[in-house]
Amino acid sequence: MTDGSFRRAATTVGVVAAGAAAWATLVEPRLFTVRRHTLPVLPDGAAPVRVLQLSDLHLAPWQHRKIEWVRSLVELSPDLVILTGDLMGHAEARPGLLRALEPFDAAGIPVAFVYGSNDYYGPRAKNPLKYLQAPSRLHTREPDIDTDRITQAFTERGFIDLNNSAARLTVRGTEFDLFGLNDPHVSFHDVPAMRAAIAQLPNASADATPVRLGVVHAPYQEALGALLQDGAAVIFAGHTHGGQVRAPFAGALTANCDLPTDQARGLSVWFDAEHAAYLNVSAGLGASIYAPVRFCCRPEASLLTLESPR
Repeated sequence: MTDGSFRRAATTVGVVAAGAAAWATLVEPRLFTVRRHTLPVLPDGAAPVRVLQLSDLHLAPWQHRKIEWVRSLVELSPDLVILTGDLMGHAEARPGLLRALEPFDAAGIPVAFVYGSNDYYGPRAKNPLKYLQAPSRLHTREPDIDTDRITQAFTERGFIDLNNSAARLTVRGTEFDLFGLNDPHVSFHDVPAMRAAIAQLPNASADATPVRLGVVHAPYQEALGALLQDGAAVIFAGHTHGGQVRAPFAGALTANCDLPTDQARGLSVWFDAEHAAYLNVSAGLGASIYAPVRFCCRPEASLLTLESPR
């Protein structure tokens, strides 16, 4: 290769790299989309139930476009909203978060939630390459987000706290048992506490068995196994950001947990020798303010229509 050819090739590579970087930081993180699936998990003859899953907003006070887009999702007419954690991306994001969720509350749509680590710990600058080596696991610092104040605001609005807890809910004539775990990523999950809450649920109707929905932020295999063993027909999770930066034709490079990378985004099945459940892992709507990058992985909400098999 001549010097001139080498320079042209290097220039081309540089232009392509700069274009990819501009796309990943300035364009794709703002291309919000809704991913839709239909799951045949309801009893025969049951009315369809539309579940909107919102995850990993990593909301900062200045992200007005994201707030308004989340607000607009009430137009999808969901019957239930499930929040799978990492809603906060800044210590001062609580008013913006409540504004984003206000239309669902105003419309009387039930909302259930679990937390992720970023709902306890504000973001800090980190080397993003560490995520490719091993999951970022335990925090050793004290929480610096007022999570109790968020919980109070949520519960005052009637939102259902599923952190190591459970609740019974009737939606469009179908009974649901919702149960969830606090974030396994920082070892806040408590399976015995969740199971004790499930045991305290009222007896089901004589002619109906509730459909069970499991909720967790980080889809570690241990947590998924616990939700599966407790009878979840569908498990909702987030945390992975879908890999956040995906390689074309190869997919996610990391799930930031022990979930297989081919399940780091979208709908799949989680199973053991005796049980199976649909697993929906949302790629989420945001990222750390210190790593606001997405590539081949648009920010998303999930709309899952639960229906009877026939």
